[in-house]
Amino acid sequence: MEDTSAKMDSATDDGLTEAVQEAGAVELLLIRHGESEGNVAATEAREAGVEVIDVPARDADVDLSGTGRDQAKALGTALSRIVADLRPDAVVSSPYARARQTAEIAVETAGWPLQVRTDERLRDRELGILDRLTRLGVENRYPEESERRAWLGKLYYRPPGGESWADVALRLRSVLAELNSLGMGHRVMLVCHDAVIMLFRYVLEGLSERELLDLAATETILNASMTRFVRPSGVGPWTLESFNVADHLTEQGVAVTEHGGDTSARPH
Repeated sequence: MEDTSAKMDSATDDGLTEAVQEAGAVELLLIRHGESEGNVAATEAREAGVEVIDVPARDADVDLSGTGRDQAKALGTALSRIVADLRPDAVVSSPYARARQTAEIAVETAGWPLQVRTDERLRDRELGILDRLTRLGVENRYPEESERRAWLGKLYYRPPGGESWADVALRLRSVLAELNSLGMGHRVMLVCHDAVIMLFRYVLEGLSERELLDLAATETILNASMTRFVRPSGVGPWTLESFNVADHLTEQGVAVTEHGGDTSARPH
C-alpha cells in the first residue's frame, strides 16, 4: 500500500496542499484582507478630489494599516473558537503583503498549527496603466479609457496592461478545478481581495453578468470579513452559507472598515 502520510503533510509551491488536491473540499472560507495602507490612501484621495493615490509601495507590497492588524487579530480570535474537527486544514493566501499578513496574524492568533501558503492566482486584479489613479484621474488623464470602461462594464473592461474581471474569474476557475474534481473531507481558507471574493461568488453560484454587477454596485466587501461556501458531500456545486460577515470585529470592539472599488460597474 502506498504511504500517503508524507503527502498529507506536504504542500506545493503554488499553495494548495497535496492533501487537498487528493481529497475534495467541503468548505471554502473566503477572507478579505484587513484594512491596508493603500485602502486608506485611496479613500483619502477620492475624498480630497485628487487624481493620484499616494500609496507607499507597489500594490503587491502595501502593508496592513494599524487598524488592519487589529482586524486580523480579531479575525484570529474568532477563528480560534472553531472546534478542532471543523477548522480549516489548509490556509492559502494571495501573495500580496496585505493578504499574507492578514493570514499569518490570524493563524498565529488562532493558535492553528498551519503554515500559510501563497498562490498568485488569488492576487488582486491588475489595473495596468490605471494603477494608482482615482476615478477622476482616469477621466482626466485617459478619457478614452474612461469611456470604454463605461461602455463595456466592469466584467469585460480590460485596461491596457491590466486585467478584466473576466480575466480574474479565469484564474479562480483554475483554483477551483483543483478542488471540485477531488474527493471528500477538507476545509480550505482562502485570504484574498474584494474583487476576488465577488468573482468567487460569480463562479461558484453561476451568476449572470447582470447579477454580478448588481451585487458589485450595492455591496462592499468589508475588511477582514468572512464569506463561507459549503458542499457537505465534497462533490458538485457549492452553496453560499454566509456572506461578508464582520460581526467578529464589532464584538471585539475593532473598527469595521469599508474600502470598496469603483461602484460604477454596469455597462452604459
